Amino acid sequence: MIARPDCLEPMKQALQLRLGQHLTMTPQLQQAIKLLQLSTLELQQEIQSALETNPLLEIADDSETSFEPLPHEGGLAAGQETSPASASTESETESVQESSSAAEEFPDTSDSWDDSYEPMGSTSSSGSSDDDREYEVSDTAGESLQDHLRWQMELTPFSETDQMIATAIIDSINEDGYLSVAVEEIQLSLPEELDVELDEITAVLHRIQNFDPPGVAARDLRESLLLQLRQLPTETLWREQALELIEQHFALLAEHDYPQLQRRMKIDEDQLRQIIHLIQSLNPRPGGQITASKPEYIIPDVIVRKVRNQWRVELNPEAAPKVRINPHYAQMMKQAHNSADTNYIKNHLQEARWFIKSLASRSETLLKVARCIVDQQRGFFDHGDEAMKALVLHDVAEAVGMHESTISRVTTKKYMHTPRGIFELKYFFSSHVSTNDGGECSATAIRALIKKLVAAENPSKPLSDSKLASILSEQGINVARRTVAKYREALVIPPSNERKRLA
Repeated sequence: MIARPDCLEPMKQALQLRLGQHLTMTPQLQQAIKLLQLSTLELQQEIQSALETNPLLEIADDSETSFEPLPHEGGLAAGQETSPASASTESETESVQESSSAAEEFPDTSDSWDDSYEPMGSTSSSGSSDDDREYEVSDTAGESLQDHLRWQMELTPFSETDQMIATAIIDSINEDGYLSVAVEEIQLSLPEELDVELDEITAVLHRIQNFDPPGVAARDLRESLLLQLRQLPTETLWREQALELIEQHFALLAEHDYPQLQRRMKIDEDQLRQIIHLIQSLNPRPGGQITASKPEYIIPDVIVRKVRNQWRVELNPEAAPKVRINPHYAQMMKQAHNSADTNYIKNHLQEARWFIKSLASRSETLLKVARCIVDQQRGFFDHGDEAMKALVLHDVAEAVGMHESTISRVTTKKYMHTPRGIFELKYFFSSHVSTNDGGECSATAIRALIKKLVAAENPSKPLSDSKLASILSEQGINVARRTVAKYREALVIPPSNERKRLA
């Protein structure tokens, strides 16, 4: 038996007081964050889901307005002071201090909430007939290339064996319209009892190559171009010369060796130009004419227009329906005598009010950020891409008094309709490059300059990446050759040796 030393004392329990902070993501805050990052189409689906699950919500009439109008009808001018932000959220993974400020950006959820939601800063759609925008949404996907080819196969008098071969060939054609496997592999994929020879497969392949679209089922680009040329009317100008060029001198054409082509074909420069023009009219991706992808529709969230020499920003009234509390159900809560009915209506009323407030917060935040972007990028709206300023999320976050995570959410999958086109809000953010005078030039502006320089270059002597970097340096923009190459590739502009062509 081992005796316990006297120095050991029994453990003691004690109370300690510690002060700390932790983030509690309430369901209401989670809902506000969720709505903020939804695209317009996703928001419409979310609203429809809420209408189906909550009987107290309903679509409001266009003539009803629940919020006080903004100081200027049709939207405030960019840069003009707006009402305080009420819908900014914080990243769930940020520090405790940042998370606390996120909750503070949302308005107090008091009993004085409005019982309906209409997007702020938007013009009413009632009373306008000529300018109403109707967005047609199709639920049917387009016909796939394989379906299109099978339909033609069924109209072609194939034997049972040839039909099996044709089916195997069609299944091996990729979305660009090219045969993606070798004829030998197709032979191995067929049942052995068919005992099919390669010549039989090739013969069926040639018949499929006469299907629509022209050039389909080719094994490479050269064969596809030949198929398309052969399907042109025989009286087509320069058809025979183009066939000769592709059949016998395709490698020289790929290398842009025009002097050698003229000597081999015994033609002058003008004749070669006409032949190449005919070849360039052909489709290098014949399968791209048939697509099975469902069309994607973009509904702009905000609209920017110039009024009295000022850029004005407003929410698109077609982006989201106006939602309100059903007054009949709200009145029933006051008259209900059954406690179960009262609790049911009360719970759904609370959820409906939170949903309406979250929608309003989303609209206010989106409008405030959009106005800030327009104010920062006035040069773009006045003069185009070349006048785009360098802008990052932190700049907008600091200007509107929100966190960068909020700006990131509100600019993702949100679109702005402008006189220059429709752009995602993130399009207006870009990194910067230093200039010789100590200023900054945005990457978007540099890409626009490169595109402009390439468009104006001599086709017979295209500008190399080094030459482009030199020209930009002369304009005060310090950019390396590899950076020019990166921007050029982002613009899908081929290198100078591939751009070389006859003047």
